[in-house]
Amino acid sequence: MTDSPYIIEVTEENFQSVILDGSMQQPVLIDFWASWRQPCQALMPLLAKLADEYQGKFILAKINTEEQQAIAAQFQIRSIPAVKLVYQGKLVDEFAGALPESEVRAFLDKHIPHEASEGENAIEQAYTLLMQGESDQAAVLIQQVLEAEPSNPQAILAFAKLKATLGDMSAASEALDSLPREEQDKPEVAAMRAQMLFDKVASEAPAIEDLNAMLLADENNSEARYQLAAQLVMQGQLETALEHLLVLMRSDREYEDDAARKAMIQVFDILGGDHPITKTYRTRMFNYLY
Repeated sequence: MTDSPYIIEVTEENFQSVILDGSMQQPVLIDFWASWRQPCQALMPLLAKLADEYQGKFILAKINTEEQQAIAAQFQIRSIPAVKLVYQGKLVDEFAGALPESEVRAFLDKHIPHEASEGENAIEQAYTLLMQGESDQAAVLIQQVLEAEPSNPQAILAFAKLKATLGDMSAASEALDSLPREEQDKPEVAAMRAQMLFDKVASEAPAIEDLNAMLLADENNSEARYQLAAQLVMQGQLETALEHLLVLMRSDREYEDDAARKAMIQVFDILGGDHPITKTYRTRMFNYLY
């Protein structure tokens, strides 16, 4: 099934050596699967990729439940895919179903140390260079990772960040759109999309002092308040921006199809769900809505 030294098909003949004896040396991740179950087919390549990526820090033991019914019964398998982590001869942890990659990685990282790869180190260095304004050097590192790993989600995200930093929002958006669905749902991707939206609005808006003057003349100028909020976000004044968006949501809910509420959620994406400001303004927003 595979030429990887880290992936083994388990039968009753090698069960003792692979799982019982093998787990005394290193963790063994057991994947109970069947060919007719689509979720099994979805999870299988992900586990194989991670087994190779972890380079022997765990062994992936694959058990076909149709062919190895006695082993499946021994582990009391009721539904598949079922994944169990065995170490030192004991069941350490388990999960069921075809989890997204981020959750499987989190599951493994609870029990198995994972050293950063060369690609991960290069991406981290690229982000540092971007923060220092060295976009050309950052671009070289990101391109090197993408050439070696074209589907690496962290490299694609870094490329999007690079393009956004250079002002090429179209290329940045295309890069984000190319990410797998499970990656697009991650907080850092939502935060980048939000940042790009506010950057677009702010780039087309008058200066902050002009917007303040417009609101002094007419506090119900919805467009000026929305643009001011975007400018404030780009200045890092997120709480003040949220205050303006809350005022706009209360005074003109219909503005640009509920744009104020949507923008508040995007600021929450930038801050993160656990940030105190997010918690405060999410509560205030919900109190107004409901």
